Amino acid sequence: MKARFGFLTIIILAASSLVFAQGRGEEQHGGQQHGGQPQASQPHGGGERGVGNGHVPSKGPEPAPARQAAPAPNRAPAPDRGAENRGTDNRAAVTNRGGDNRAVYRDQEGHPEAPHVHAEDNRWIGHEGGRDDAHYHLDRPWEHGRFSAGIGPQHIWRLRGGNYNRFDVGDGFFFQVAPYDYAYCNNWLWDTDDIVIYDDPDHDGYYLAYNVRLGTYVHVIYMG
Repeated sequence: MKARFGFLTIIILAASSLVFAQGRGEEQHGGQQHGGQPQASQPHGGGERGVGNGHVPSKGPEPAPARQAAPAPNRAPAPDRGAENRGTDNRAAVTNRGGDNRAVYRDQEGHPEAPHVHAEDNRWIGHEGGRDDAHYHLDRPWEHGRFSAGIGPQHIWRLRGGNYNRFDVGDGFFFQVAPYDYAYCNNWLWDTDDIVIYDDPDHDGYYLAYNVRLGTYVHVIYMG
């Protein structure tokens, strides 16, 4: 009888220790899931290719270093050829909203063409354009106010429908992808993917929406 009681006591103590350890693990993770869905698996993952697969960057990108203007070359001015050269410059490419001139950011074999984050060192690939990048210029930054419901790695938002033009992260919060970035999110699942919102240190009026599954990110505007 005593042996059976002792064996039962050992089982109870072991189960209690397991429950306590599980509770401690959840407490240390500290993340907050929005939208009533389970948190993304492998929060510190990255998979074989080192991008996405549950990895959540610990912080957003650093501001891009300021670019110094190149000195003007010391040469004689070119002759004015009049109408034959009018309107033939390449300034239109600066405001290209997609298409063939969009940048590709596949820096390693197996990495996506879209802007992405390296899981091993949290390096944000594709965010080097700086404040003068005309693709992300807004005449009226923060037109719909600022998003303050949950920014950074502690807040994982579940997409709840929509598309790149307007998508829902729940709780009445909507965002829009920057037109230049439309093609960078054409493989997002707009009703199931988890994303994290980060501050954009370079482009007024924008945030960065990071896809936990894919490891890619796009510039987004808060729509209210």
